[in-house]
This record gives sequence, C-alpha cells and structure tokens, in this order.
Amino acid sequence: MLRFSPILLALIYGLVMYKFSAWRTARTLDRQSVTLMDPALSPLLQRMAKALDLPKLSVQIYEIDPINGLAAPDGRIFITRGFYNKYKADDVSGEELASVIAHELGHVALGHARRRMIDFSGQNAVRAALGMVLGRFIPWIGPWIAGLVANLLMARLSRGDEYEADEYAAALMVKSGLGTEAQKTLFLKLEELTGQIGSLPAWLMSHPKTSDRITAIEALEKKWGID
Repeated sequence: MLRFSPILLALIYGLVMYKFSAWRTARTLDRQSVTLMDPALSPLLQRMAKALDLPKLSVQIYEIDPINGLAAPDGRIFITRGFYNKYKADDVSGEELASVIAHELGHVALGHARRRMIDFSGQNAVRAALGMVLGRFIPWIGPWIAGLVANLLMARLSRGDEYEADEYAAALMVKSGLGTEAQKTLFLKLEELTGQIGSLPAWLMSHPKTSDRITAIEALEKKWGID
C-alpha cells in the first residue's frame, strides 16, 4: 500500500488544487464581470433560451482583453470584453458570438467542468506514477518525460471535450433556427483573431485544429440532412 501512496497523494492534490482553482476563478469572475446587455444580441439569446425551454439565458462579460469564451465551474457563461469588442467592431457577427455562447453552454450541459476536475487529478497521478518508474532508470530526464506524457494526455482529453461542445452548439444553433454556418465561419476567424496561427503542433493543442472542427460539423450536417 505504501508503494502507491505517492499516486494517491497526487490524486488528492489534484482534487484540492482544482477546487481551490475553481474557488479563486469564481471570485475573480465576480469582481471582473458585468451582465451582457445588448439589444441586438438579446433576440438571438432568446431564441436559444426558447430552444432549451428556459425563460432566458444569462451571459456575463469578463473584463479582460484576450478573445475567449468561458464556462465557469459553477455553470455561468462568460465572453471576454475582447471578444465583445470584436463583435462591436463588426469583426464578429451576432450569430458567430451566439455560437460561442452555445459552445460554452455545451460544456456546462455535458458536465465538462466536473470531468476536468477528474482529468486534472488523473493527470497528476499519471505524472507521479511515471515519474517514479522512469526516475529509476533515467533520473534526470524521467520526471520531464512523465510531465510531457501527462500534458499530452490532458490535451487529448480536452480536445474530446471541445468536439462534444461543438456538437452540442451545432444542435442548439440548428434548433434555434440560427444554423451552423456562423459556427464554421467563426472557426475560420479565430486563429487570426487570437493571434495563434500555427502556434503549437496539433498533438500539443488543447483545442482541435480548425479544419478538423469544421469537418466534424459538416459531418453532423450530412447526418442531420442539412444542405
């Protein structure tokens, strides 16, 4: 039993750190966010709310410049001020921004926050286990290799979550009468908007490649009989 105690400690450490990170994130979001109130976006959000059989959708603006969307561990949906500014500058359409919100709703509905807590703990356990084994044979390089393998595992799991959230968003956009075209056109813009064109090899990316995400949505369109 003692032989496995570092792995158990790594699991516990991962759970504690995730809980602490979620608490700290919630506090930061509370301090640095305001409710999104945009007359042009409201009808689009209302259409999605109706499709979900909800009275309304509440979306917050997170007051930071990077372009991103966020599903907080407590289920709240955020878009960043930088993203909203791109919308106001007509670099992003209302339908494209709605597809981001639909994607983040997918993360919430599919329980990805809870899954990432488990994944994060598992990543720490993998790192600890591999570190112990490899450290016996290659003392200096072993822990580095263990960390790389754990990071690759986390990236692969994250890409799976993104595909699932994309599918949820596509279904919601279709049900709302907004269609999937805006989702695909946004993907084509994102790399340029975020300045991350070709920044990482695919196997290290936490998000799938743009072309792969579009291909996946087109496969859904064919499956659903959408022209």
